Amino acid sequence: MGTCHCTRCRKVGSSAIVFVTKESLRWLEGKQHVTLYQPGPPYKYERSFCRLCGTSLGEILSEEDSFPIAANALDTPIGIKNKFHEFVSEKPDWYAICDDAPQSDGHPSS
Repeated sequence: MGTCHCTRCRKVGSSAIVFVTKESLRWLEGKQHVTLYQPGPPYKYERSFCRLCGTSLGEILSEEDSFPIAANALDTPIGIKNKFHEFVSEKPDWYAICDDAPQSDGHPSS
C-alpha cells in the first residue's frame, strides 16, 4: 500500500493505492459496471470507475501481473499500512504527510 501524490491520482480522489496480483483478485459482483477512462499523453494507464456510483477503482481491469487498485474502493479492513509516498514533488502545499513512510519525487526505486 502506498500513496501517490501525482496530479492525476489526486484528481480522481484515490491517491491511496494497494497493489494486487492478477491471480489474487477475485470478482464477487459488479464487474459489468466498470468503465474505463483512457488518458491522453503523457499518461498511458487506463483508470477504472464504477459507472453506477462513480467510485474510482484504479487499474482494476489491468492485464498486468501486478497493478494498483484504489484503497478507498475497499469495504473491509486490509490489515496493512502505508509503505511509501510517490510523486511527492507534485503534492499540494496544503497536504501534510503524517507518517514516516519513505518518500520519492517519482516512482519508488524498489
